[in-house]
Amino acid sequence: MLYSLVEMQRAALMPWRLANNFQRALLANPLNPMAQTTFGRNWSAASDLFEAMTRRYEKPAWRIESTVINGITVPVTIETIWSTPWCSLVHFKRDPAAMAQAHGPDWVEPRVLIAAPLSGHFATLLRGTVEAFIQDHDVYITDWQDARDVPISVGRFDLDDYIEHIRMMLSEIGPKAHVVAVCQPGPPVLAAVALMAEDKDPALPASMTFMGSPIDARCSPTVTNKLAEEKPFAWFESKMIQTVPPIFPGAFRRVYPGFVQLASFMQMNIDRHIDAHRDYFNHLVAGDGDEAEKHREFYDEYLAVLDLSEEFYLQTIQKVFQEYHLPRGILMCRDRLVKPELITTVALMTVEGEKDDISGIGQTQAAHDICTGIPKEMQYDYIQEGVGHYGVFNGRRFRSEIYPRQKQFIRTYFSADQERHFLAGG
Repeated sequence: MLYSLVEMQRAALMPWRLANNFQRALLANPLNPMAQTTFGRNWSAASDLFEAMTRRYEKPAWRIESTVINGITVPVTIETIWSTPWCSLVHFKRDPAAMAQAHGPDWVEPRVLIAAPLSGHFATLLRGTVEAFIQDHDVYITDWQDARDVPISVGRFDLDDYIEHIRMMLSEIGPKAHVVAVCQPGPPVLAAVALMAEDKDPALPASMTFMGSPIDARCSPTVTNKLAEEKPFAWFESKMIQTVPPIFPGAFRRVYPGFVQLASFMQMNIDRHIDAHRDYFNHLVAGDGDEAEKHREFYDEYLAVLDLSEEFYLQTIQKVFQEYHLPRGILMCRDRLVKPELITTVALMTVEGEKDDISGIGQTQAAHDICTGIPKEMQYDYIQEGVGHYGVFNGRRFRSEIYPRQKQFIRTYFSADQERHFLAGG
């Protein structure tokens, strides 16, 4: 019912949006003498703010067309190399000729799969992460589909399906790749690697990195963790799940709506968001286009959300945040017990933010406690001072302090000879 009411509200606002857009165009006309008055600038800023606050934010574009390596501009082509109705494996393919110019004819670099979260935002939220990694790695990313756009005839998608998708994508990329899980994917990625290790899967990665992940949500519980603990499972079933309205391809699918997740995130820092929009209004009035554009870029990404399937969301709540299946050693995938202790040849790195209010200190470090088969010399833990959750994988501190350590870690477990052998089809 809530989902339908939200869409009815959007429809009711359409006439107002049309009138508002006409007004914006009128006020932006340089021939309009009112446009440069104080009243006109305030009116124009108010119109812009109304448009921004009532728009439906669709999936953003990647906007990654090139990277610079050793002073050489290298064009980047974004292509989907594998897909299911639920996910696409996206490859950021760098131009071979430009790469040869930047590195020499025998260049070869580690293949990295970035496991993007399926927790409300699109994979493009990791644009900054990708931009850092493509300078030194052959980068792939999991691009999850909005559940509202997956026809109900396709069937269910649950936590086991997520784990299997990770396995299939690692198989598609090939052996000795490196997987980097950002936030939510930590437990299912660790489970996938554990199952691959037990099966002696030839596509087993060389290393795995977990960044701000709830491997063990019992450690340093945050507001988000406490909500999951305090509310009974039935509450999440009855209050958080909605039915997709008929206007979408996934009509009648039961989902956890992205707008509900977004409202929860914004409520945690509501004063900051109010201040940001007030500043945006003032920048528009003052004609400060650069600052206004920074605001637009951030919120175009932040306000673009996707729905999660009912099964995946509820199983994640139950198994990760309420019953802690992975750290307790009881996580099952397709009737198989997940055994992290069987991972022995995959190097492990964990990254946490000192001020993370989503995944508290210790939640990601817990991976070291349950992966007892990995030699200590193949384990590395890093805590970044002064950053919150978002700063663990994006921003200035990520680029200058976290990423260089990740790069070094991956290089430690990368063999150029093995990579050339794999690329040659060996």
